[in-house]
Amino acid sequence: MKKVAYSLLVLALTITALSCKNEVKSNEPETTTVSEEKNDLALAETNAEGNNQFMYVTAASGLTLREHNNLNSEKLGVMPYGTKLKVITPELVETMNVGGIKGGMHQVEFNHKKGYAFNGYLSKFFPPEEDINAKIYAEDLKSEFPKVAFTETKGGTATKPTNTETLLLPTDKWHEAFYIAAELFDIPKSFAFPNPKGKEEEVVKEKDPKSGTWTSQLIVNRKDNTLQKINYSYRTEGFGYTVTISQKESMMQLERTEIVD
Repeated sequence: MKKVAYSLLVLALTITALSCKNEVKSNEPETTTVSEEKNDLALAETNAEGNNQFMYVTAASGLTLREHNNLNSEKLGVMPYGTKLKVITPELVETMNVGGIKGGMHQVEFNHKKGYAFNGYLSKFFPPEEDINAKIYAEDLKSEFPKVAFTETKGGTATKPTNTETLLLPTDKWHEAFYIAAELFDIPKSFAFPNPKGKEEEVVKEKDPKSGTWTSQLIVNRKDNTLQKINYSYRTEGFGYTVTISQKESMMQLERTEIVD
């Protein structure tokens, strides 16, 4: 009798153990599934955040935010020069031409408002702050765009020394280079971006130069309605400088040379 009772006790304990073991196993896939879902969601959120693109307003007078993706749409506001915008949906097709700049309307977010802005006045490069040193600006850019390069060379003669600063930007957009050069190298804001279409050489003089200015002019070189070089020249008593914008393969070169008499 004792043997029978003992056998029944062993059998009961074995069944209980097997039941507990199966219950743990049945929970494992659910735990793994929940964990994988959380990981997938976190990865998706990371990727979505990583795809966000930010650009900066380069228009000196600011850029209009519009309700729809056309230039006749209602104005939602004006975004000041240097404003950092989040691009929600980029326009990859050049659908319009504004002042010789081809582009389209990016969907952007500004000050918690969503709207559209002409991407010809937007740049991936943050614009120079007022009176910033060109070398410091290049170093700041290089941390985000490793291909940025800056050199500085001295030349001329003892009586007429020159100093040349050269900045290479990883872009092939002339208007992007022009607006950075205008702010960084002192091209008067009264000069608009030159239209690529026009005669092979055009001289544009500053309409209202400051007192004491001898020369303040843009010389624009074109070939087959394509920009080849933009040169700004400033001259006053005892001092002068030139700014040259040109394309070097897939890069834009901005160069400023100072001359002291």
